[in-house]
Amino acid sequence: MVTSRSALVIGCGISGLACARRLQAAGYHVTIITREAPRATTSNVAAALWYPYRCAPREKALLWSKATFEELLRQHRDGVPGVTPTTFIELFDHDRPTPWWAEATGGVTRLTVNGLPPGYAVGFAATVPVVETPLYLPYLVEQFSAAGGTLQIGELASLDEACATYPLVINCSGLGARTLANDPEVFPIRGQVVRVSNPGVRRALTDDEGPRRISYTIPRQTDVILGGTALPHVWDTTPDAATTERILRHCRELEPALASAQVLEVRVGLRPGRTAVRLERERRGVGVVIHNYGHGGAGFTLAWGCADEVLHLARAT
Repeated sequence: MVTSRSALVIGCGISGLACARRLQAAGYHVTIITREAPRATTSNVAAALWYPYRCAPREKALLWSKATFEELLRQHRDGVPGVTPTTFIELFDHDRPTPWWAEATGGVTRLTVNGLPPGYAVGFAATVPVVETPLYLPYLVEQFSAAGGTLQIGELASLDEACATYPLVINCSGLGARTLANDPEVFPIRGQVVRVSNPGVRRALTDDEGPRRISYTIPRQTDVILGGTALPHVWDTTPDAATTERILRHCRELEPALASAQVLEVRVGLRPGRTAVRLERERRGVGVVIHNYGHGGAGFTLAWGCADEVLHLARAT
């Protein structure tokens, strides 16, 4: 039964799940409606390294990412499955100032040539969370259900339809917001990754601007996620063989130990890009919609900080 403390969350990726859990903890009765089953969302394809990547505005992203950083480390201490603190190094082939995101981690260590892959002049190292999505996302769904949440597979025709039933609607529809919220600023950022066996790699590396751009190696317990691409306005989700070969070549150059890794899977996901994250409240008739989408390549980096702000806006309705 829908009451004044009922809320509908649209979307079951990491943003939707984080919002649902925050609302439940505050006493809301939450229903999630999702077009795709939880295991089929873009979040399941993500390498899920904490890294504020291709998201804006920077000032807010710093606050949201800091809150998420702290929450994920707390979850790790509490034994939540799939959250692992990992050494992360951002690589550059030329001298650079300290990255803007360093403040959110409590600081970074500046590395020079020694200890870096060939061809790089500087690296910035920090210990950050890596989320193993096949473990973490099912855990959140289980926690949501155990707290009395309802998950429905379906598609809404409009936000007005949702507001006709629920007094509070949280729009975490990602790319779906392009039509659901009539927002032409939303666009896909195509990401292709290769999942390989883990031969003992423990550090995460990224090169976003240098000789192997865009490349990253994200270790998990038994596998490593290798990437990647960040192609704006590309909707094709068919894996490209030439891209796979380029990813493997560049990542093996970054981490020679990966030469012995077995290729397990190639996947493509469409990140929900936008000029800036849309996180704001909108009144529709007697209902309220809180929009929370457009996180680009930083869904797992911003999720819990954005969920905190969603809850703040919900309480202000």
